[in-house]
This record gives sequence, structure tokens and C-alpha cells, in this order.
Amino acid sequence: MTALSVFDQLALHPFAEDLPSDWLHRWSVHGRPVFRPSRHRLFSAGDPANKFWLLNAGVVVLDMAVPGRGDIVVERLRPGAVIGWSWLMAPYRWRFGALVAEDIHAIEFDAVRIRDMIAGEPELGRDLNARFLAVLADRLEASRRRLAELYAYPETF
Repeated sequence: MTALSVFDQLALHPFAEDLPSDWLHRWSVHGRPVFRPSRHRLFSAGDPANKFWLLNAGVVVLDMAVPGRGDIVVERLRPGAVIGWSWLMAPYRWRFGALVAEDIHAIEFDAVRIRDMIAGEPELGRDLNARFLAVLADRLEASRRRLAELYAYPETF
């Protein structure tokens, strides 16, 4: 069985749905397939954000430190999800942490090269930025829900 190329994986990923083939080609050269085992930390809050991932298999949890509580899970990301948006905006540091909960297969992208690509291709940049804005909105909503749960039922955390 032949493994799918990065281009093919990207073309099949929901995040890249409806992107023109030439854009997928330009984007795919900056990605590589990766496997990460359970309990592998992809990044911690405050670390430099120089990569992002499109999740094909497995589960990743986004977490955040809560004083007196330790790290709490904000959201569980499953296949089809995007892991990481902090690479889009200065200071290019992760706002959350990400921990592999179940072995993952993903496409890992070089965020610096993707930023350069977006800057040089305004139409592609607008499309990708709109897609990542939706990811950011989802993370904000998940954080809001989780914090509301935390303060509504503090004894369960």
C-alpha cells in the first residue's frame, strides 16, 4: 500500500476543501507527514509558534494552565481539525498547549514559509486567513465554554 502524498492528504482534509489544485500544490511543498505517539507534547503555551498541523488521525487535547488547578483541557481535536493558529500573528507564540491524547497522523507545516507564501499571494492569503479565522473563533468559543464550566462547577475540577 502506497502512502498518500502531502498534496493528496491536503486535498482530502476538510480544512482545504474547495481550494484550487494549484494552491494546494504551492501549500503542500511546505508540509510533511508526521506521526506523534500518545503523551507527546506538540507545544506549550508561550513557546514559539513555528508550525501547525492538519490532523488526519488520532486525538489532541488543547490545554491551558489555571492557577491552583494545573493544566485543564479546553478542547479535544479529532481528525479533520487544525492544530495551531498562533503562528499567524505576532508575537508568534502559542496561546494554549497541545498534548497528543491518542497517537496521531498529521501533516505538519512550516509556519514561517506559509506566512511568506500568504504575504506573497494576496488571494490565497485572504482565503487561508478566513479559514484560520474560523479556527480561532472555534477556539475562543471552546475556551469560553470551558471557563464557564470551571467557574460554574469549581469542585469538579
